[in-house]
Amino acid sequence: VCEEISISRMKCYFVVRLEAIHGWISILFSPTYAAALTGNYLILLAVRSTPSLYQPMYYFLSMLALIGVGLTLSTMPTMLAGLWFDHWLISFNACLGQMFFFHFFSVVESSVLLAISFDCFVAISNPLRYAAVLTNNVIIRMGLAIVACATLSLFPGPFLLKCLNFCPNKTLLSHSFCFHPDVMRRACADITINILYGFYVVLSPGGIDSLLIGAHRALNTCVSHILAIFVFFIPGITMSMIHCIERHLPPIVHALVAYVYLLVSPVLNPIIYSVRSKPIREAMLRVLRGKGQS
Repeated sequence: VCEEISISRMKCYFVVRLEAIHGWISILFSPTYAAALTGNYLILLAVRSTPSLYQPMYYFLSMLALIGVGLTLSTMPTMLAGLWFDHWLISFNACLGQMFFFHFFSVVESSVLLAISFDCFVAISNPLRYAAVLTNNVIIRMGLAIVACATLSLFPGPFLLKCLNFCPNKTLLSHSFCFHPDVMRRACADITINILYGFYVVLSPGGIDSLLIGAHRALNTCVSHILAIFVFFIPGITMSMIHCIERHLPPIVHALVAYVYLLVSPVLNPIIYSVRSKPIREAMLRVLRGKGQS
């Protein structure tokens, strides 16, 4: 599935190349989207309805679930509209909006995973001061700081793209949603600033190295967190790397990697944390049975 952008008409046209298997793709991804939304929503309900889960770790898990819902909803309309109704059209401004929210939730997820690493590290290294270090006020400030940093980092992106000129013969994108590296490489202009800006966005939330260092220190007890890191970063790094060698790869590779990145993390995070955490699993079961905890 690819897109074609016509700047003169300020529209994005999705040019379809996988028509023969659209039925199979929709059969696979429609329930996957439903599973992602249901699983993350169950975690939110479970934490909210269970006072015993009013702890830092589960607050961060709720943030991760909320991000999973946001990431899923940011790309679901264009993908399902194309697969179900063969409607591959979106305005250019809407495309930029989708790009912003897609990258926003991705950056915020990276920062929340770093916060969970810090939570695990404090719980392991200094358990007696855990409650004093991670108070509700500290967690609220961390959440607000994460959102503010992501917003400030990503705000220039759409405006930098609107300043570029796009040629009619270089308008085919590689995904069924708007992805910054993909869009900027279709411009008929110098994109050095956009490339440098992309590196800044990747490094500004704290960097992958800091996240992996915190995860390494928490390895002995936070196995579920390590799995969540791999689930998030491996598809994301893969999708970014294929744009460096896109000329040597068929379009279907871009599409499949993008689908994996979009759906694997939102779907698997609830499974990983519910399997590894007995309290969250029991709380989710109570929600499904319609029973709360007073």
